[in-house]
Amino acid sequence: MRLDNNDLIIAADRITVKYGNTVAIGDVSLEINAGDFVAITGPNGGGKSTLLKTLLKLIKPTVGTVDYYKEGRIVDNLRIGYLPQKSNIDSRFPITVEEVVASGLYGESHNWRGKLAEPAHEKIDSVLELMGVADLRKRVIGSLSGGQLQRTLLGRAIISDPEIVVLDEPLSYVDHNFIEQIYKIVEDISHHATVILVSHEMTVISEMANRHWIVDHTLHECHASHHYLKTECD
Repeated sequence: MRLDNNDLIIAADRITVKYGNTVAIGDVSLEINAGDFVAITGPNGGGKSTLLKTLLKLIKPTVGTVDYYKEGRIVDNLRIGYLPQKSNIDSRFPITVEEVVASGLYGESHNWRGKLAEPAHEKIDSVLELMGVADLRKRVIGSLSGGQLQRTLLGRAIISDPEIVVLDEPLSYVDHNFIEQIYKIVEDISHHATVILVSHEMTVISEMANRHWIVDHTLHECHASHHYLKTECD
């Protein structure tokens, strides 16, 4: 099937996700276009992370469909970088900071079965520096603070220059003096990628975003500049 809207990249049609008898999200339809910056907020337990995982096809909806598009046609995959919540990461896994960041290049044209090409090494070094974890590169992730791990995972999400970047609470656990750097990184990403971001810190994020969603087991698109509840939307 071909659509007239060549900017469309993700479409969800009446998706519902249930865990047993509990409805995490219900009857949600949405479209995301290339270049959108979607800021998402809502109450804890309202289904924000479930919605992200469904859009990423990590969860299959109980009802409804999620489709990816490129140039008006349905495609199987898109290049997506994903920063999950820290609680979804097993920090006991014996992997170093450098290896975590480098793993974001899987699927790219790098020879991961042998010696890495020099451009890959340069990209890894650059992202480690950007995230402020270059001096931790040989540390296993179980020895990191929450903020250090969050920065490492953000590096993994962006290293491949994905066309879509999905960030689930990117400011969680990050030390205060690095939050401004995260804002700058996210703003830079938004200039060349579609961004879908969940955050409780909407003051700065909302100024970057062109779309604002409140997720509370369903989805409401908001047109107010600052929002936390449906009643605060225009």
